[in-house]
Amino acid sequence: MVKLNKIYTRTGDDGTTGLGSGDRVHKSDLRISAYGTVDETNAAIGIARLHSSAQLDAMLARVQHDLFDLGADLCIPDDGNISALRITPAQVKRLEDEIDLMNADLEPLRSFVLPGGHPSAAYLHLARTIARRAERIIAEMVLHNNRAISANALEYINRLSDFLFVASRHANMSHGGDVMWEPGKTR
Repeated sequence: MVKLNKIYTRTGDDGTTGLGSGDRVHKSDLRISAYGTVDETNAAIGIARLHSSAQLDAMLARVQHDLFDLGADLCIPDDGNISALRITPAQVKRLEDEIDLMNADLEPLRSFVLPGGHPSAAYLHLARTIARRAERIIAEMVLHNNRAISANALEYINRLSDFLFVASRHANMSHGGDVMWEPGKTR
């Protein structure tokens, strides 16, 4: 269990922060950017939950817990340490199952969807774009071989943005539908 008695430590006043491994890195390190962006995603999901149906809220609550797991995963470089908290294939699979469940109720797309509609959908679109930014940062870390990332971290964040897109469409379904892009409309 996590225990936080003191919120400020002054150890980061020099521009560095501690990883879960105990190593200290600069706060501009890609790893810090990655799990900070995951945290931003989580905050946007928290706002979306304020406007969501009970079914969607339960799914989003699970995702919020997963995102803390992902942050824990990212804060410890993957060196094969099996005791570190890592995203599991089951967490990725659950996202896929929930995507399929929500998507079964939706009409096929015939155009791109503009972010908006019901407040829950709009915040889910915001969370989706933040998750995509986290994915780009994690992918950049993977590109640099010295940035050990667990096998499921990148897969989870990629699937999460798909989940958030379908969840936004699902939220809009009972509130007038998606806001569709109309090519050339403003010419």
